Amino acid sequence: MAEGDFEAPLLTLQKRLDEARAFPGDPAKEKEAAKLADELLKAQREIYGKLTPWQKTLVARNGNRPYTLDYVNALFTEWTEIHGDRRFGDDPALVCGFALYKERPIAVIGHQKGRDTKQKIYRNFGMPKPEGYRKAMRVMELAAKFRRPILTFIDTPGAYPGLDAEERGQAEAIAWNLREMARLQVPVIVLVTGEGGSGGALAIAVGDRVNMLEHSVYSVISPEGCASILWRDAGRASEAAAAMKITAVDLKGMGLIDDVIPEPPGGAHSDHELLFKNVDAVLDRQLEELLAQDAATLPATRYDKFRQMGRLGREFLEAPATV
Repeated sequence: MAEGDFEAPLLTLQKRLDEARAFPGDPAKEKEAAKLADELLKAQREIYGKLTPWQKTLVARNGNRPYTLDYVNALFTEWTEIHGDRRFGDDPALVCGFALYKERPIAVIGHQKGRDTKQKIYRNFGMPKPEGYRKAMRVMELAAKFRRPILTFIDTPGAYPGLDAEERGQAEAIAWNLREMARLQVPVIVLVTGEGGSGGALAIAVGDRVNMLEHSVYSVISPEGCASILWRDAGRASEAAAAMKITAVDLKGMGLIDDVIPEPPGGAHSDHELLFKNVDAVLDRQLEELLAQDAATLPATRYDKFRQMGRLGREFLEAPATV
């Protein structure tokens, strides 16, 4: 079975389970459904417990995973979206606004992908343009002014690489966000929910706490892009994904993220409600921790956190040469 077909047995079991559940009140069918449900759960735990980095990439891209607005609807109240960067226009690929989280006023920023073709085009497949990043910074500055913590949700293949984005200063917009986020005197919590693609992700990911869902990925380039550059063969994406160390467990082990948030046995797309409960528990705990700190110390602590991320590279460069 090809790496991309790992879910085929689960889909077969799910189909059989749906067929059995189509006859409520039938004792035989109910018994069969209960048995199939147990088999499906066992298979999900077995398959998702040993996913390869490439398979995790495919899971991270699953179109049924929750997107930013799904988290907003599930976890927050009194959501008010903010539009436009006041310099060029609005960017639907990044949604930004204010809400209440357990009665606490917060700011929310996140990538938004579409589910059907029309929405995907409207949201530009979750790839922001400069006005998106400038809108995000506008909301972050407002949040800092009114002492509101910032929560960001990351799920993007990367910043949009089109000519119009380059003309409007894509690289400058990302670089500006990196610098300004480091200075914010309010708590910033980051959650990688799907793909964390390069600068397109990092532009809203300079946080006091950086978390990843269990089957999300975070990397400087996509596995296909890496394989194309290294071997001139995008078909070797699976090999590249393993070499790049892009999974939540790998990044946690290297000290690049703070927490790995468990997903349901069949992935985030299989049970949104359970996923939201897992995310809620981590966000609530981390927000309490950060709000207890002196806000004036947050920028220095955040700066040190990201500066320390280069220690692995320095240790490698400073290590004595071996023959």
